[in-house]
Amino acid sequence: MATLSTDQRRQEAKQEYDAYVASCPSRKLLDRLSDKWVSLALSALADGPLRYSDIARAVAGVSQKMLTQTLRMMERDGLVSRRVTPTVPVRVDYELTPLGWTLMPLMYAVKEWAEIHVEEVEAARIAYDAAL
Repeated sequence: MATLSTDQRRQEAKQEYDAYVASCPSRKLLDRLSDKWVSLALSALADGPLRYSDIARAVAGVSQKMLTQTLRMMERDGLVSRRVTPTVPVRVDYELTPLGWTLMPLMYAVKEWAEIHVEEVEAARIAYDAAL
């Protein structure tokens, strides 16, 4: 069996993760990252650690159940950490992990793009709907 060069190993690893392949685990990760609650919670946490109630206020419209599920998934994926302080009442803080911080340039860019181009998208939707 031949030994692979570093470049060959990289190419092989690159082929293993292909989001266009239905069974690829990166597809599930892309699905998670494209969730609106995940992107909004990540953006809210970019200002620093927040309590659950602060995140809920920052992310208008999210239900308690959905925010809890979202934060648990983000914690499981290693994007946020959860710190419990045993006080009365119990204080729970969330913050971005180093892995979560690596996403922030992308999240900022997508958020900024949406805010800049929302009027163009709205106009395109109106034109599309009128043509139906």
